[in-house]
Amino acid sequence: MADDPYATLGVAKNASDEDIRRAFRKLAKELHPDISKGNEERFKKVSSAYEILGDAEKRRAYDRGEIDGRGDPRHAGFRQYRGARAGAAAGGGFDEFGFGDIFSDIFSGAGQRAGARSVSKGHDVRYTLEVDFLESAAGATKRVTLPGGGTLDLNVPAGVTDGQVLRLKGKGQRGASGAEAGDALVEIRVRPHPLFKREDDDILVEVPITIDEAVLGAKVEVPTISGRVQLTVPKGTSSGRVFRLKGKGVKSAGRTEAGDQLVTVKIVLPETIDDTLAYFFSEWRQKNGYDPGRK
Repeated sequence: MADDPYATLGVAKNASDEDIRRAFRKLAKELHPDISKGNEERFKKVSSAYEILGDAEKRRAYDRGEIDGRGDPRHAGFRQYRGARAGAAAGGGFDEFGFGDIFSDIFSGAGQRAGARSVSKGHDVRYTLEVDFLESAAGATKRVTLPGGGTLDLNVPAGVTDGQVLRLKGKGQRGASGAEAGDALVEIRVRPHPLFKREDDDILVEVPITIDEAVLGAKVEVPTISGRVQLTVPKGTSSGRVFRLKGKGVKSAGRTEAGDQLVTVKIVLPETIDDTLAYFFSEWRQKNGYDPGRK
């Protein structure tokens, strides 16, 4: 007994033409001999089912019981129709039933006749490239070795982030029979920096200051991703205060403005507290003790 074409395609009997076409596309992509070996028989059955259900006249004939799941007539009166369609199919190949357009969509090539080998784009290749933190912020040119042994100067754009994937068009595996080559997908890994951290396009850094700089105020040098700058620390600055350096962060591709640098100051005491310093603060505490808000 011939298979039920509806069951073969996995659709209901009241499925729309688009549902049937979509189901065939999915199965054909999975089972095509150039993609999946060992499924030739099932691919033929799926193609045969679509030959019936993808043609409005033949679908109506099947639903009326005039033809079976192979398209053979159940009654003598239908034999002439079957023969005429079979002759057309023999001359026109899969295009008679719209297969050419479907295979063209699936395999991104010209419409393919029955028995023709699909021309497939080459496979993409993936690998990882490590860059320094400052290179990721400012951008850099890195020479990379491709899987085939060749080299390429890769432009790492300013503001690239850890885990971002750069696509090198046509640098993957060669396509079959002269088809387009695949792409090389380069995943960026950014090495941590001993001073800087990144938050979106802002740069975070912690800068130590002395107790006298915190009390009296001072100008201190602060590192940024583009060089050292002077930061004015006002008199009476507490440890943990954050200063914003406008435009000293990362300028990502496509952004008109760079982020900022956020500088957190941290008061660091001298390694040795001498008698003079201890005596001074002892006297000062007796006269000027204060509550910093501890709870």
